[in-house]
Amino acid sequence: MATTQQDFTQGPLARQMFAFAWPILLANLLQVSYQLIDTLWVGNLIGADALGAVSISSTVLFTVLSFVLGLNNAALTILSQQKGRKSEEGLKRYLNAFVVLMSIMSVALGIIGIFIAEPVLRLLGTPEVMLPMATAYLQVNFTGLLFLFGYNFNTTVLRSVGDSKTPLYFVAAAVVLNAVLDPLFISGFGWGIEGAAYATVLSQGLSFVAGLIYILRKRLVPFTKPSMPKSREVKDILKLGIPAGLQMSVISAGVMAIMSVVASFGPAVVAGYGAAWRLDSLIMLPAQALGTAVNSMAGQNIGAAKWERVGRITKYGFLFNLGAMLLMAAVLFLLAEPAVRLFIREPEAVEFGTNYLRTIAFFYPFLGINFILNGTVRAAGAMFQVLVLNIISFWVLRYPLVWLFSGWFGREGIAIGMGMSFIISSVFAFLYYRYGKWREIKAISEE
Repeated sequence: MATTQQDFTQGPLARQMFAFAWPILLANLLQVSYQLIDTLWVGNLIGADALGAVSISSTVLFTVLSFVLGLNNAALTILSQQKGRKSEEGLKRYLNAFVVLMSIMSVALGIIGIFIAEPVLRLLGTPEVMLPMATAYLQVNFTGLLFLFGYNFNTTVLRSVGDSKTPLYFVAAAVVLNAVLDPLFISGFGWGIEGAAYATVLSQGLSFVAGLIYILRKRLVPFTKPSMPKSREVKDILKLGIPAGLQMSVISAGVMAIMSVVASFGPAVVAGYGAAWRLDSLIMLPAQALGTAVNSMAGQNIGAAKWERVGRITKYGFLFNLGAMLLMAAVLFLLAEPAVRLFIREPEAVEFGTNYLRTIAFFYPFLGINFILNGTVRAAGAMFQVLVLNIISFWVLRYPLVWLFSGWFGREGIAIGMGMSFIISSVFAFLYYRYGKWREIKAISEE
């Protein structure tokens, strides 16, 4: 195996976490910049309505993708535990099983998505002026769903075996290519919003193929020629993958539900929320990177039955999260208005986006706690339990509180409801981590 891979079952954990997390953070930053570049070009070359169309259609795309992305979470858990067990054969078998199952699902979801795009957008209450653009953007993305699957799966597999640097290079290549193709396709070729979608599909497709060739040639992970997986492997994957996929469904459906509340306030609020949504995602990058690092690091140590190290991994993740998130929140609070103006210029939309960011910024450290604690218990295979926590977070807390506070305070209540849900959901996550039976779960069937 390549030296870029790390064995987290031994060595200084704080230093390992920092070294493993920063390439994930940078890759996540590049991934967000990928989306920001789309938003910048669409908002400035086409207008606020097109930006709102991209925002709404992106929530739908993420919802339909959720099951495949959930399987990625299952892959990170199973493969990292196999790495911790030092089982090369186990890695081969489960890699093969994941490739076969996820390829079938991504193709099927892509075909279905093309046909359901417009009805779902109508169900969300998409403003009529945005509907044709949102539908076109969504359908083009569904045609390239297999590329998106492969692009993300390459990254997940490498991280599960302790390599966070190699994926960074291919994410960077996709971002650079997308930045070049976006203005060319949108304005140069006159393809409008569909050009932005074509640029995304082509960039991710080329990055996926190049990454796969590199991984195979360098033998970074033990990929084999795809074959029919054994029933035990399929059972283990589905045992974790189904609740993991439902986790993503709950999250993305909750995002869509919140978008329906936002859409009820009109196109200006949708556009302002779209810009703010892109920007407030920046503040979550450290927590997301640390959550992924905790998942992989804890998974290896759970596979090796080193529980004392699992507890220390969680502690370091919590402390790193607190420091990083407070810093990010302060920066976003100070730069909210000029940042929003990068994407939209309509005064009403800018005003809403700025107020939203400044209201919610300092609530995000509480959401970061969820990423760390859920990363640890997910590494043990507690996918169903995290599903329940996500249901509580989005459907018992977040959506009802956003709806309630927006009813009381108008559009400014959207951010207040979101922030309150972050605080309460972090309490539920801590209670399960502290008192739940996630340490007793067996993610992988015995031989």
